[in-house]
Amino acid sequence: MIYLQLFWEFFKTGLFAVGGGMATLPFLQAIGESTGWYTYTDLMNMLAVSESTPGPIGINMATYVGFTAAGIPGAVVATIGEVTPSIIVILIVAAVLHSFRNNKYVDRAFYGLRPASTGLIGAACVSVILEVLTSVQLVAREGGFIKAPVLGGGSLFNVPGLLLAALLIVLTNYVPKVKGFHPIVFIGLSAVVGVVFGFAGA
Repeated sequence: MIYLQLFWEFFKTGLFAVGGGMATLPFLQAIGESTGWYTYTDLMNMLAVSESTPGPIGINMATYVGFTAAGIPGAVVATIGEVTPSIIVILIVAAVLHSFRNNKYVDRAFYGLRPASTGLIGAACVSVILEVLTSVQLVAREGGFIKAPVLGGGSLFNVPGLLLAALLIVLTNYVPKVKGFHPIVFIGLSAVVGVVFGFAGA
C-alpha cells in the first residue's frame, strides 16, 4: 500500500505544483505532515541535497522522499508518480497544440496560473528562510487552515546560519577572485562548515 500511496501523493504533486521544483515544497510539507514519513527539518535536509545534485529539484525530492519512506522501490515509484502527469500533459499538448495555440481561453488560463505559481514559490522561500535562518516555525493550529509563526525555542535567529549566509553573499558578489568559482565549491564548503561546526542550516 505504501507504494500506491507514494505514487498517488507524488502524482498529485507533479500535477498541481505549477512553477517548477520550489513550488513542490508546500506539497511535500503537506505530505510529511499527513503521512509522518519525514519531519520539516528532514525536508530542509532533502532540499539541500536535491539542490546540490544534478537534475530537476522536484524529481530529486520525489526520489529522496520515496527512498526515505520505502527504500529503492519507493524511490522509483515516487519518481514515476512525479513525472507521470508531466508526460501526460506534454502528450496532450503536443496533440492539440496547433488547434489551441492562439486560443484566448488557453492564454487566459496560463495567465491565471502565474500568480498561483508565484505564490507557491514565495511560500516555499519563506518557509526555507524561517527554518534555516531563524527558530520560527510555521504550524497550523488545531482545526485551523492558515499556518501561524511560532517561536521554536532558544534565540529568535540562527546566528551561525545568518553569518554563513552573509559570508556566502559577500564572497559570491563582492570578492572578484572568489565570485567566479563554480557554485558547487560553495555548496561543498558549506557542507564542510556544517559538519565541522554542527549547526543547523549549514
